[in-house]
Amino acid sequence: MNLLISNAWAEGPAAAAGAGPNPMGQILFFGVIVLLFYFLILRPQSKRAKEHKTLVDGLAKGDEVVTNGGILGRISQVGDTYVSVDIAEGVTIKVQRHTISVVLPKGTVKSA
Repeated sequence: MNLLISNAWAEGPAAAAGAGPNPMGQILFFGVIVLLFYFLILRPQSKRAKEHKTLVDGLAKGDEVVTNGGILGRISQVGDTYVSVDIAEGVTIKVQRHTISVVLPKGTVKSA
C-alpha cells in the first residue's frame, strides 16, 4: 500500500556515529565561495573605482569629456566638486566631477 511513500529503515548504532556531515568540507566550500566572490565581484569593482578616481582627479581645463548622462563637451572651469562643461556655442552646464565618465582625445568635440 505504500506506493508513494518509501519505508524508512533504521541503521545500526555503528552507522549513527559517523552520520553527520564533514565540517571540514563545509568550511572548505564556504572558503571557495568567499574567494569566488572576491575575485569575481569585489576586486574588479575596486579596480574600476580606483581608475575612475584617477580620471576625476586628473581633469583639467580644455579636456573633452562625456558625462554619465551622455553629454559631450569641453571643460571650461574646474572646481573642487563641480566642473563647467561647454556643450555648445554659449551653452555651459555645471556638473559634479564624479559624473564625468570618459575623457576623450583632443578634437573629438569638433568632429562630433
